[in-house]
Amino acid sequence: MGSERVALVTGAAGGLGQEFCVALAERGYRVAGLDVADLTETGERAGGSFLGIQADVTDRTAVAAAVEAVIGHHGHLHIVVNNAGIYPAMPFEETTIEDWRRVMRLNLEGPFIVTQAALPHLRAAGWGRVVNIVSAVVFLGPPDMVAYTTSKAGLVGFTRALAGAVGEDGITVNAIAPGLTSTATAARTVGADGGFERVRDLQVIPRVEAPGDLVSTLAYVCDEGSGFLTGQTINVDGGSAMH
Repeated sequence: MGSERVALVTGAAGGLGQEFCVALAERGYRVAGLDVADLTETGERAGGSFLGIQADVTDRTAVAAAVEAVIGHHGHLHIVVNNAGIYPAMPFEETTIEDWRRVMRLNLEGPFIVTQAALPHLRAAGWGRVVNIVSAVVFLGPPDMVAYTTSKAGLVGFTRALAGAVGEDGITVNAIAPGLTSTATAARTVGADGGFERVRDLQVIPRVEAPGDLVSTLAYVCDEGSGFLTGQTINVDGGSAMH
């Protein structure tokens, strides 16, 4: 059934987004990836009918055009994976209003814009999956990530409320909460100062999380058989937070 479904993944040029594109393509989904960065590598890995679109998720006009490009290329749209985001660590007292707005705009407003643009097509198909990538920080509340934690907690609220708004349309809305995952972006952000090791030591599974650790959960929430699962946040962080 996967070959009949079309998925759009944001933040698809690298990291988790790229892995999600590849994993969905391998499972037979037709995949489109959206990012401000070059998507050549993702396209090479995902292969097949992958469509890469360079666009900013915070730009309503660009997102609307991107969604129409997906429809033009693939004919339909059924799955939206809101993965694009930033996670700067900074002391609360040193967080400027510009820092705060930048995090909120990309991490919270971006999913709103992308989902709102895609929703008419999911409704027209009579079947859909919206998957929001949040973070285990919503359960842990690290003191140096107040803006990021707030943005992801907002996305959890978005997940729950939107699930209630679209349930009658055959559309589910769920969130996946990774822990600190070993990607090139994370390595640049936290790897140099031992962040991976500190997080690993908080887990009950004593190894660093890899992108592949999230793939089975993504496949689960997108699956045909998961139509009764909605409004949920699934925590996949090696047991740092249990709730």
